Amino acid sequence: MARLFFALDLPARVRRQLLRLQAPVPGARWQNDAQLHLTLLFLGRVTEQAVPEVCTAARDLPVARFDLEVRGLGCFGRPETPRNLWAGVQPTAPVVALNDALRQRLAPLGYELETRPFRPHITLARFRQRRGSVAPVLAEHDQDTFGPVSVDNFVLLESTQGPHGSVYTVVERFGLRNSVDEIDDAHQR
Repeated sequence: MARLFFALDLPARVRRQLLRLQAPVPGARWQNDAQLHLTLLFLGRVTEQAVPEVCTAARDLPVARFDLEVRGLGCFGRPETPRNLWAGVQPTAPVVALNDALRQRLAPLGYELETRPFRPHITLARFRQRRGSVAPVLAEHDQDTFGPVSVDNFVLLESTQGPHGSVYTVVERFGLRNSVDEIDDAHQR
C-alpha cells in the first residue's frame, strides 16, 4: 500500500526563501528543501491496484492555470505551543477550486477525504512535544513575501518514512488547462 497525496510543487527560489526562516525553536522539526510543497488533497493508504484509477480521476480537471504569491506566516495551534508553522498563499480561491475538483473526482471512488475546511498552506515546521514559541518568528515574518508561483500542473506524491522525515516521490504529474476558454471548449465536445 502506498501513502499518497496531491500537491503543488514550489519553485527553487521560493523554497530557498522559505528555508531561510529556519530558527532555533525548541521542538521544531523543520522541513527540508525536498519536503516543501502545498498539499492539495491527502488520500492516505492506497493499494497498488487502485493507483491507476486515482491517476485517471485526476487527469483533465476543469481547472485553468493560475498564479500565486507565497506570502505571510501562520501556525496551527497557539503561537506559544504550535502544532505546525506554515507559509500562506494568495489568492487562495484557485487552490481551493483545484482541491474541490479533486474531491469531486475522488469522493465517488470511496476515499475518506478530510472533512475540515481546506486551508491552503505550506508546512515549514512540525512540532511534537516540548513545543517552543513561534511568536518571534511570526512577529518578524508574518507579512513577508516569499515569491511568485505559476501553477500549470500538480503532482500525485507517494510519501515514505525516512530517517530524516518523509521522502516524497512523484507518481504522476497532471497538467492544468491553458485558460477558462479551453475548459469551456472541452465541455462542449
